Amino acid sequence: MMMSVAGHVDWSDRATSIPVFLTVALMPFTYQITTGVGAGVIAYTAIKAAQGKWREIGAFMWVLTGVFLVYFSLHPIEQWLGVK
Repeated sequence: MMMSVAGHVDWSDRATSIPVFLTVALMPFTYQITTGVGAGVIAYTAIKAAQGKWREIGAFMWVLTGVFLVYFSLHPIEQWLGVK
């Protein structure tokens, strides 16, 4: 079902296609939906910001990107501090 919708993606636009690819590829390889969605959100925000299109991102995406950055950084920080 997920791959049938991927046919409607504009694959020539890298700002859209790279986050979509990361989302679709990471979900089955990591067995976690959160990892795929998080990678896609972070990649989308980073690519749009690098292109200078800050206003296209929106406040919710900035907040969501921050949440996913914290989510992905918690485990390495815990290991570095020796927690758990």
